[in-house]
Amino acid sequence: MDLALPCSSAPSPGRVLVLGGGYTGGRFAAALRLQGVSVCPTHRQPPATPDPLPWLRLDPAAGVYPTTADLAGTTHVLVTIPPDGAGRDPVLDQLGPLLRQLPVQWLGYLSTTGVYGDRGGAWVDETSPTVAGLGRSQARLRCEEGWRALGLPLQVFRLPAIYGPGRTPFDSLRNGTARLIHKSGQVFSRVHVDDIVGALLHCLVQPASERPPTVIVADTTPCPSSETLGYAAHLLGCKLPDVVPYDALGSELSPMARSFWSENRRASSRLLREELGYRLRYPTYREGYRACLP
Repeated sequence: MDLALPCSSAPSPGRVLVLGGGYTGGRFAAALRLQGVSVCPTHRQPPATPDPLPWLRLDPAAGVYPTTADLAGTTHVLVTIPPDGAGRDPVLDQLGPLLRQLPVQWLGYLSTTGVYGDRGGAWVDETSPTVAGLGRSQARLRCEEGWRALGLPLQVFRLPAIYGPGRTPFDSLRNGTARLIHKSGQVFSRVHVDDIVGALLHCLVQPASERPPTVIVADTTPCPSSETLGYAAHLLGCKLPDVVPYDALGSELSPMARSFWSENRRASSRLLREELGYRLRYPTYREGYRACLP
């Protein structure tokens, strides 16, 4: 991962706080560290693999939050933490008032394209109405609104399915657990994790007056999951499992998986690519899967 901060006339980040140093947040923090930026991710518990970065403990379930002293000097913040089981943002109420006391120049919040609901495969962009149908997407929309209400320089990044190293179909194809499901007309949008990081870095250094309040980060090729699974099998040189019609699965799918298949839309990143000038590292799943090939 050789992501770098783009050249910009905007001030360089002072100290970046990453609320949630997991899959995406951890890669974002690592990219900043490589550029010499002071960055501090949070974790619920000490990471299984020691984090080379200074980090803070943030465990809402245990009532553990960073203090005002911990956050001193923070100029940029990324929030990657999802709503809790009750649909509430687990850090907004506790940390929002503290962040308002800091010289925050940019606040990024990772949300979901699920807030657009089911569109029958039609395209959505930042101007599309939000008609979230699923409970978790409704919760995301409420969290977006809560962060906007703080009055800080917020950018909401709406993401489709995230893939990247360790999150591809390669392992399931190898161990025989992959399922080739077909549902007529169904497509999914997706994005490589390093394009999320790249887009965040790109937007973070833009002048505040040029930052759209909402940005979709997605690749250019929404398609059926059978297509991506077929390409992954091609790269591995392995056989695909038999096709299973979606309607034949019945109760075999978990409620979460069934909700995943219940909505159908194409997410457009034209604003990011054409108006903000970000060039996708992985414009389709083909380039992304090849880069992830072990």
